[in-house]
Amino acid sequence: MPEAGGIMAQQARIGIYGLGTMGSALALNMAELGIPVAVANREADWLPAFMNEAGDLAAQLQPHETLEAFVGGLALPRVILFMIPSDAPMDAMIEAVLPLLAPGDTIIDGGNADFHATRRRSADLAARDIHFVGMGISGGEAGARHGPSMMVGGSAHSWIQLEPILTAIAARHEGDPCVAHLGPDGAGHFVKTVHNGIEYADMQVIAEIYGLMRYGLVRSPVEIGARFERWNEGPLRSYLVEITGKALGYVDPVTGHPAVDVIKDAAGQKGTGRWTVIEAVALGQSASMIDAAVAARSWSSEKSTRVAAEAVLGGDRSLLDLDDDALERAFLAARIICHAQGFRILKAASEEYDWALDLARIAEIWRAGCIIRSALLDDIGAALRDNLPGGQLILAPAMAAELGRCIPALRWVVAAAVAGGHAAPALGAAIAWFDTMRQGRGTTDIIQAQRDFFGHHGYARLGMAGVHHGPWWD
Repeated sequence: MPEAGGIMAQQARIGIYGLGTMGSALALNMAELGIPVAVANREADWLPAFMNEAGDLAAQLQPHETLEAFVGGLALPRVILFMIPSDAPMDAMIEAVLPLLAPGDTIIDGGNADFHATRRRSADLAARDIHFVGMGISGGEAGARHGPSMMVGGSAHSWIQLEPILTAIAARHEGDPCVAHLGPDGAGHFVKTVHNGIEYADMQVIAEIYGLMRYGLVRSPVEIGARFERWNEGPLRSYLVEITGKALGYVDPVTGHPAVDVIKDAAGQKGTGRWTVIEAVALGQSASMIDAAVAARSWSSEKSTRVAAEAVLGGDRSLLDLDDDALERAFLAARIICHAQGFRILKAASEEYDWALDLARIAEIWRAGCIIRSALLDDIGAALRDNLPGGQLILAPAMAAELGRCIPALRWVVAAAVAGGHAAPALGAAIAWFDTMRQGRGTTDIIQAQRDFFGHHGYARLGMAGVHHGPWWD
């Protein structure tokens, strides 16, 4: 393939290195909007096929077989988006590209990265006057091609360069582009991590609601899919509810059975859910619903153990006396609590790392393009724009009123599930967290008494300053 490096009539405004699923889709999105894009890939033999598939859009794409030509084909200051694995390959790529860059250039990591690594890379490159951006991208291949939600962390200088491009390619919610500069260094990647954690929890809740209808109410996948489709017309409207309803209507062409029935019940995970839980614990926060979702995926992978346990322990599940209205309200309550936990984590991280995250704006850029887009995010964004008591989403008047309406159903559903032997870890975690948070006097007093009894740790005493010890030490 002819090299496109050297002097060109129009140098590319941005370069994309890495033409996998997401990188290719983003390049075509930009090209369709008239943005000249330089493209390259570690395996240069991918380029001819990509250019051929681009069709008429190839006129905006400038392919390069070498890293040197790729960098040389970019307008100054250079902007390079790397769509490659964010661990060791990113560090190796930075080392390779640095000698080709100049002060003021910007490198973007568009993968799912550990935000600690993003902060490290940002600090290291800032010392050389190179700007490093950690950009979370959500929406999958379709979103990348037609409009993703993007969460940007980096310097103000880099945002000036990126804003026109990213605003152009972003998804839109009622005309508002779903992209924002959220803060410096790792802010964007952290927000994307929490986004994915919420996604884990929401998917697990959907799985549990599906399971209760399938095994507790003995409904067919088609019937359950129809119910999800009806829910998608109301307050539960969301991308995940939409695709769940659609997926349950498909038939496996090989067996003629419902497609869901031939899928092995063992889920994978790429790490962002675990990262959310780890960071929540480090920040002294609860991610109990996300933790439940991560745990459920881990347990699901132990298929042989579960089969053996069913033979020994019994796998019976009782029929349930639940109606669709109760399931709908329980689902909505759990979704509100899941988001409340996620935004608490974002708030704690913003304070810890001095990011000044705009939580309302985060909710707003999640309303289109991303996997967790939902009608609820309109209400969450509006609630976060108000002066919330303590910044807590569950205390916003609209959220508190909705929880008041839906929590009784969540209690009923969880109680029925537990009594009937149906696993509902995320739904159970939701009601446990809610009940803990709504009680002004809890039970940690006895834990503090225990800690002082066995370890002389001391405790705070009501109405008296200082550290105190119990009468067991007299």
